Amino acid sequence: MNFATENLVFDPQIIRRFDVNGPRYTSYPTADRFVEAFDSEAAKLWLGKRNIGGISRPLSLYFHIPFCNTICYYCACNKIITKDHGRSAKYLKYLAKELDMQAAALEGRDGEHEVIQLHWGGGTPTFLSHSEMRQLMGETRKHFKLLEGGEYSIEVDPRKVDYETVALLGELGFNRMSVGVQDFDEKVQVAVNRVQSEEETALVINAARANGFKSVSVDLIYGLPHQTVMGFNRTLERVLAMDPDRLSIYNYAHMPSLFKPQRRINDTDLPSADAKMQILALAIKKLTEAGYVYIGMDHFAKPDDELAIAQRQGRLHRNFQGYSTYADCDMLSFGISSISKVGPSYYQNVKTADEYYDRIDAGVLPVFRGIELTADDILRRSIIQALMCHFELSIESIESAHLIDFRKYFAAELEDMKEMERAGLLKVEREWITVLPPGRMLVRVISMAFDRYLREGRQRASYSKVI
Repeated sequence: MNFATENLVFDPQIIRRFDVNGPRYTSYPTADRFVEAFDSEAAKLWLGKRNIGGISRPLSLYFHIPFCNTICYYCACNKIITKDHGRSAKYLKYLAKELDMQAAALEGRDGEHEVIQLHWGGGTPTFLSHSEMRQLMGETRKHFKLLEGGEYSIEVDPRKVDYETVALLGELGFNRMSVGVQDFDEKVQVAVNRVQSEEETALVINAARANGFKSVSVDLIYGLPHQTVMGFNRTLERVLAMDPDRLSIYNYAHMPSLFKPQRRINDTDLPSADAKMQILALAIKKLTEAGYVYIGMDHFAKPDDELAIAQRQGRLHRNFQGYSTYADCDMLSFGISSISKVGPSYYQNVKTADEYYDRIDAGVLPVFRGIELTADDILRRSIIQALMCHFELSIESIESAHLIDFRKYFAAELEDMKEMERAGLLKVEREWITVLPPGRMLVRVISMAFDRYLREGRQRASYSKVI
């Protein structure tokens, strides 16, 4: 199937009709379905089971670095605002202890556990000093073997990074970088408390290329205060001139009741729903004309990027790090609020630094909730993965892998999807369900039809709008 961007159809009327609140499906079941009955002992059990039978896939590792020098008002991440590096020094000591604990729970010796993917997220990972970065990577390599050719990425705030820092990241083994921009319009930047020049952004991107980074991604946000179609057009032109390998264009979800920093944003300064739609339509048009391929949701990539290639080859996967070329790795995550996936289980760490330190001091993994997947969860996860990553689903392959009669098992779901089929979002055939070009922007809504937890009437208010 050809997934070129020109096969993406942006229909404002269709989007308005089906644009509801819904999950991003970095996991299924989603994290709000995790239960506290799944605790550190359950996590330890699954870590211990990982190598049973001698089958041990390479791992994915995630480190949550929560510190930021300043607060961006739109941010919904779990973060700690500080300029005190004493706090990051303490946090790194506890990250090292958690590394020891999780590695000890795995079968095998230190240094033998192979890693194909690693990501530092935040917060602002580049809040760390050079010595702290070396320390964390050294502790990681003590327990894990980072394989040649793996995907090792980091989120970067260009306001806090110089050429020497990017060179160090390359030396430490990072080969992918995600650069936060959001918008270059100064009025927008002031309104969200993130003033960032085009020059410092270009310096970081150029430094990444000079230091062997294979891929640079730029993050933009639409729906921020004072944004206009003309202003965002200028931002897009300036970003495209930097020639990033990937772009992510996120919808700003204004949820001040959930995220306190957003209370500093004046509701009356936000663009209207129609203006947001026009901004998104413009972005899609500009990226299409520039030759980028639509990967899914809010992600675009050059046709020769690994994500685009993986999608064409049917190898694309989705996890807590977003779209990935490494299918179904177990993921070990470290630090506050981070989420791990081991076998048929997910588990999440406590959300505050004090709880994190207390748990580790007590000698237990800092897990506060999780879930062990049922056969039904695994079946539905495989369907949602296929739709989110490939825009199509082989009914026969699902029936063979899960030993079900698809049409009987999902009779209610197929009935509910008839409205979307009549609207031209998808096509249901005897052997395939295919997401059509007008439905690709709404693939989250289509996937929601297979979410048993949503079908049982659970509240959707905590999710953001799909578009």
